[in-house]
Amino acid sequence: MRLKNCYKTADFRALAKQRLPSAIFHYIDGGADDEVTLHRNTEAFNAVNLIPNVLAGVDKIDLTTHVLGRELAMPLFFSPTAMQRLFHHDGETAVAAAAEKFGTMFGVSTIGTRSIEELGAITDAPKLFQIYIHNDTALTNDLMARCKEAKFDALALTVDTIVAGNRERDYLTGMTTPPSLTPSSLLSFAMHPEWTINYLLREKFDLPNVSRYTATGSKVESSVIDYINTQMKRSIDWDDAAKMIEEWGGPFAIKGIMSVDDAKRSVEAGASAIMISNHGGRQLDGARAPFDQLQAIVDAVGGQIEIIVDGGIRRGTHVLKALAMGATACSGGRMYLYALAGAGAAGVERAMGLLRTEMERDMLLMGCENISMLNRSMLARLPGG
Repeated sequence: MRLKNCYKTADFRALAKQRLPSAIFHYIDGGADDEVTLHRNTEAFNAVNLIPNVLAGVDKIDLTTHVLGRELAMPLFFSPTAMQRLFHHDGETAVAAAAEKFGTMFGVSTIGTRSIEELGAITDAPKLFQIYIHNDTALTNDLMARCKEAKFDALALTVDTIVAGNRERDYLTGMTTPPSLTPSSLLSFAMHPEWTINYLLREKFDLPNVSRYTATGSKVESSVIDYINTQMKRSIDWDDAAKMIEEWGGPFAIKGIMSVDDAKRSVEAGASAIMISNHGGRQLDGARAPFDQLQAIVDAVGGQIEIIVDGGIRRGTHVLKALAMGATACSGGRMYLYALAGAGAAGVERAMGLLRTEMERDMLLMGCENISMLNRSMLARLPGG
């Protein structure tokens, strides 16, 4: 597989699998337990058909929307994902560059591999920082202060990860950060020399947003599961969320909302947006897919809060279906992580460019010149879907 032959997410996945050592590929690719929810996240979109309007006289397409205080040139953005420089040495800088090129937002993870300060300085693209509430209050407060100083546009509190999901692929492969050197991992590293040479000879792996407070995951080998289970505060509640919203004082999303009741509580807490998300199927297996839950949430809080569908996006039509159902925008991780892992900055740019082209073409085919024209009359759920 070569980059020029990649046209869909599955192609970029094949490229990533070809390039990455086994443990690292399966960390991106895997989910919790039997991975039912992981697969349902994308399958959910296929249970709904689009109904186009023809002879609409549409010539030019406007994909702009407003999300978390910023105008985006397209209704799809890069969800925050951890440890990107482990997948490719371009890491978060590649995603930042693509976000600037396509006029969209990119998310930065608490356990990212480029610092808040570096990413704040290199681009004017809209920036969202994904934050966890840690056991160490000083660490959480420091992250917020640094984001304000670096002029990040918005904060997203992830609320579905108070304990790590049962990610069995990571147990089987022995995935840790920094990567463990074991007989099986050494063999896999040897079979992927390009990745291994880049990892060994380039800048040393680090988690700069948290490493000043904890060596876990940077200097001390740890699985992501262990990091979550030892570093994250489990007893977070709505008072914690409301307090953080007030302290931040700007656009604020709550990521990991799945129920109607929690969507309503998010409005009451003063959040600007909710990200309907099950953490890419990596936490509670058997949970609903975000798109499956979208209609009920839109009916309950639509117009009161921005609603972002996070997860399962693989095609431009998936975005259009979510918008027609009432979402403000969509975001995703694997849709660009496979491309980053497979080809770095060039891969991310190609993946997002293809998705944008799909959205533009599909809007023309739907007879809609802007996303406000998409509505539920253009959707039909399949029997049993």
